[in-house]
Amino acid sequence: MDLRMFVDGEWRGARSGSVSAATSPATGEVIGSVPAGDRTDAREAIDSARRAAARWARMSAFDRAGLLHRVADVIEGRRGTLARTLTLDQGKPLGEANDEVDELIVYWRMAAEDGKRLGGLLPPSSGPGKRALLVRRPRGVVGVITPWNWPYTMPAELIAPALAAGNTVVWTPAPSTSVAAIALAGCVAEADLPPGVLNLVTGPGPVVGNEIAAHPGVDAVAFIGSTATGRLVAQAAAGKATLLEMGGNGPLVVLDDADLDRAVEGALTACFLCAGQSCTAGERLLVHEAVHDEFAERLVTAVRKQVRLGDPFDETTTMGPLNNPAVAAKMLAHVADAVGRGARVRTGGAALGGFPTDLYWPATVLTGVPVEALAATEETFGPIAPIVRVGGLEEAIELTNASRYGLLAAVYTADLQRGLDFADAVRTGWVNINESTNYWESHLPFGGRAGSASGLGRVGGAHPMETFTELQTVIIGGRQLSAAGRGRARTAES
Repeated sequence: MDLRMFVDGEWRGARSGSVSAATSPATGEVIGSVPAGDRTDAREAIDSARRAAARWARMSAFDRAGLLHRVADVIEGRRGTLARTLTLDQGKPLGEANDEVDELIVYWRMAAEDGKRLGGLLPPSSGPGKRALLVRRPRGVVGVITPWNWPYTMPAELIAPALAAGNTVVWTPAPSTSVAAIALAGCVAEADLPPGVLNLVTGPGPVVGNEIAAHPGVDAVAFIGSTATGRLVAQAAAGKATLLEMGGNGPLVVLDDADLDRAVEGALTACFLCAGQSCTAGERLLVHEAVHDEFAERLVTAVRKQVRLGDPFDETTTMGPLNNPAVAAKMLAHVADAVGRGARVRTGGAALGGFPTDLYWPATVLTGVPVEALAATEETFGPIAPIVRVGGLEEAIELTNASRYGLLAAVYTADLQRGLDFADAVRTGWVNINESTNYWESHLPFGGRAGSASGLGRVGGAHPMETFTELQTVIIGGRQLSAAGRGRARTAES
């Protein structure tokens, strides 16, 4: 495929003429040449977005909603092609890819409707006969920087509400899934949004992403990705409205009264959905000592029976390859570190040969993992289930809060009160009780707790619009006051 960026309503290459090869993690084949944009390309996209901003903001919310629904219509018509492109570019099984495309449609339609309901306030005025209006206005140009693990839905949960709220967007995706990003931009192009409303610039993050975050022509910045990169984005965007959804190390806690069958199924989803490449993955399993051994045995058995690593286009495959060599290297390092500290590999533990690339890692279960191991403290972002033995609820809470992350946690227990006690005590933005860490609902607010390394603000439904808009105060004058009356009004206000 000969691919292009989308700027000012037109498909174009990088001004420098540079390209980079897009290689499929599933097949090892080069699937396209992607423009390697630079700061010049990013600046032209920002200029385009600024030119389009006033006209787009003046459109009615209902007219914008109609165009966003049109994007969703195009996506529905291209569902199969989009899913296959995603599997080829990202590596996830085709079944997961179809699910992601379906959720992508939901995000565009939901944003369209949420934009219609974006209201202000009518607070009382201190002046007799006056009216005070608090009106939500779009920020202007929103810069969007997105990751490679969910290359359709994560951009959509930022781009769609930004557009619905009246902003224009400059978007740069992760380089390793630029092919999928271009496919998504193609749906927007076919929906015929006005030129400049959505601009896509592909290229290296430290160049294109940095320019978008730092440029004075960008009014707000939204980022989803790793904590390390998110901090760089925040520094570049200092002084702007920012939405940062970053890393997690969210534990899945199994207490002594848990339904172990349900907990094992939850762990399978938590640890191996998208090959573990999710910020909501069950990066560590904190299991009560009373059920630790039985849970571990059940999980190992379930992994061997239910998780099938293989060709992601094969309908019997449940887990595909990792997306890129950096993730594979981290998996190797974290497993080696845990084993070096006394952990035991129960299944998996090393990349498998006989596949088109060396990115095919099997589902890996470790027991005897110490609390200080990298697999128990950092975001592995791979198909790993590190099991840590704990003495009870209080220790599980203590270990959860000892982490620098604060995104999501899950707990399995038969006692609802214990589950609620856990939710009350842990410092995470989301808590699931008797549900996998990888369960979320797209309309609900999702993000990290304050003070953690998991981010700032909330994605989900209309909640990003709180970052993408600002309040304007409008005063409507009432009856004329005498000089004495005006003085009294000022006194009352003071």
